[in-house]
Amino acid sequence: MSVPDSWYNLLADFPLELPDDLPSPHAAGGLRPQLPAALIRQEMSRAREISIPGEVMDRYLRWRPTPLRRASALEAALDTPARIYFKYEGDNLSGSHKLNTAIPQAFYYAKAGAKRLSTGTGAGQWGTALALAGGMFGLETVAFMTRSSYDSKPYRRVIMEMLGCRVEPVEGNLADALAAALGETRNAEGTRFATGSGEGYSLLHQTVIGQEAASQLSDLGERPDVVIASLGAGSNFGGIAFPFLGAARRSGGGVRAVAVEPAACPKLTRGRYRYDFTDASRATPLQKMFTLGSGFATPPIHAGGLRYHATAKIISALRAEGAIEAAAYTQKEVFGSAVEFARLEGVLPAPEAAHAVHGAIREAIACREEGVGRTILFCLSGHGMYDLAAYDEFQSGRLDDVVPSDEEIERSLALLPEVVA
Repeated sequence: MSVPDSWYNLLADFPLELPDDLPSPHAAGGLRPQLPAALIRQEMSRAREISIPGEVMDRYLRWRPTPLRRASALEAALDTPARIYFKYEGDNLSGSHKLNTAIPQAFYYAKAGAKRLSTGTGAGQWGTALALAGGMFGLETVAFMTRSSYDSKPYRRVIMEMLGCRVEPVEGNLADALAAALGETRNAEGTRFATGSGEGYSLLHQTVIGQEAASQLSDLGERPDVVIASLGAGSNFGGIAFPFLGAARRSGGGVRAVAVEPAACPKLTRGRYRYDFTDASRATPLQKMFTLGSGFATPPIHAGGLRYHATAKIISALRAEGAIEAAAYTQKEVFGSAVEFARLEGVLPAPEAAHAVHGAIREAIACREEGVGRTILFCLSGHGMYDLAAYDEFQSGRLDDVVPSDEEIERSLALLPEVVA
């Protein structure tokens, strides 16, 4: 199959009334405009297809299309009538799906005159992708990485530095890393902030995943009954699920889309649909989204890319309308499924992607118990070869489950800004 020549825009088929962003009452002076006009136009567009520039396509073709595989050994081990397919996004130097948006962002920023990109990264997949993409278009990069991942994933730092990126550790969670990255833009001329997951244009760029998967499944005479992906801010979930949700809406059919999040950071399952700050600086515009509060102290789980306190506006609106489902699982059960999958299918998932693996296994077990043979598709968004320290903790029995109490979540939610909109 070929790589799609356009990104798919869900807003053409789901006329969601996304609440406007609101200015922060804490906005400080000196924060330069960040987004190139091209990305703003993509964010606002209601066109179904947005063409992929030739310069971006040339880079995509270095590793896309990515493989769709059937997890036949897993099906047999589970004794399930379900058919399980996974779309594997780990076969590039960044090791994950993040390169799908890093390349167009670097391209548009370079065209807009930026000389340097600053970003926050959790587990490091996004920082690695942006470092790689920035180099393609002559941009310097700096990544502010959460301290827990900086310490536990040293080889992520090594590869980012190998690609020419300056990496700085930040105490706290991903919101703190994003705040530090924004602060950097005040201090260096030509530096702009780039975000990897939550914005509409980022989800748009990721839809090459779902479009390719739809074509690959069609060639096999299949279509999914349920689409599953892990959820941080939303990029790989939107990337695989949006094309299927849109196709089902246009045809009058149905497909279930399930976002799987860590029980340690359960924004869709235990958060609130409210206006909140997108980072710890509280200087950026407020967005309406499912959130645990920008000050929520996410435990230092190994799925660093899923530790963001909130999720994308579009995904939040879909959840509020009941168009998508959500599930939350603990760290130990997710790692257990990841190890089983690696032994059976020969791919070691990143801790983030392992949430989708576990969600697919739970769905396949439900099929067995119900005696129903559904087709399950999940996104294996990245490999776990930089995460062996985490797997060592699991194998040795040193991995802990940390789930926030109701009181902890309520204390954080009580600090959400009062907004009249």
